[in-house]
Amino acid sequence: MMDNERQPGSAGCILAIETSCDETSVAIVRNGTEVLANVVSSQIETHQKFGGVVPEVASRKHVETITRIIEQAVDKSGVKLGDLSAIAVTQGPGLIGALLVGVVAAKSLAYSLQLPLIGVHHIAGHIYANQLVHKLEYPLITLVVSGGHTELVHSEAPGKFRIIGQTRDDAAGEAYDKVARALHLPYPGGPHIDRLAHEADAAITMPRAWLEPDSYDFSFSGLKSAVLSALNQANMKGIKLEPSHVARGFQESVIEVLVEKAIRAVKEFGAKQLLLAGGVAANRGLRTMLAERCEKAGIPLLAPPLSLCTDNAAMIAAAAFLKWEQGKFSSLDLKAESSLSLEGWSL
Repeated sequence: MMDNERQPGSAGCILAIETSCDETSVAIVRNGTEVLANVVSSQIETHQKFGGVVPEVASRKHVETITRIIEQAVDKSGVKLGDLSAIAVTQGPGLIGALLVGVVAAKSLAYSLQLPLIGVHHIAGHIYANQLVHKLEYPLITLVVSGGHTELVHSEAPGKFRIIGQTRDDAAGEAYDKVARALHLPYPGGPHIDRLAHEADAAITMPRAWLEPDSYDFSFSGLKSAVLSALNQANMKGIKLEPSHVARGFQESVIEVLVEKAIRAVKEFGAKQLLLAGGVAANRGLRTMLAERCEKAGIPLLAPPLSLCTDNAAMIAAAAFLKWEQGKFSSLDLKAESSLSLEGWSL
């Protein structure tokens, strides 16, 4: 099989595999937009007892379920393996053991079916989850907010990425989980923080980390420390802070910084659209405030439905289609890369 040669099959019908963290997912997507199947097996219940994702356990679960999930996706799609055009897989970033399971499965399928292989950047997948439900117009800015990433990405054309801002320490989702643990909330903590914030009738004031005046970078480590400090000081005084007030103060601080920097980036770079992407894109508070600010500023805001915010293989297929169109395929010595560069993956 030639690495840069397209093979027979339905035009642009891609089977994609996603195993970067704790979801085992396989999807079949036609022409980058038509989702024929998107099967996701979550490991949340397994990791809840540990209060977070245990890499070795996640890898083992992927091994146990990957074959079954592939079979389910193929059956659900109604597509025969011989009708596929390519096999795509998350190459990175992510947990290396988890990534390896998906990469080995994808390489095996590509070799056995004599189909092109396409390695995909996980964040490119989150960005192009929007393409499954929206028409994208360039140039655009994407606010990526997930458990491991908080970035502002400028795209002047399809598949081209330039990171203009990123977290200097904790990602937003990581900060959410750490604050949730401090409040003794179940894993994953983000949805519980979001729920409490909406139930709160008051908020404890928390700092905003704006950094340098012209910076698009983010920092949430200091905010996390401020929350822990407030809880510790109250505990030493024998005072019990209302968890919902803490949650609301924390969430308001995170969201204000995310929203204001995203809006400023759209204006500075002349973007036609602002995209929201990543697992934290499911946060109701973030979606609401971003929608309000974008409407006020006259900025078109695109966000995927909640089912496409968290890790899934349909988004990987959508991003892979960009490379399939240009015949840019990976070789069978493709390696999983836990810290794969988004800009390096660009077309």
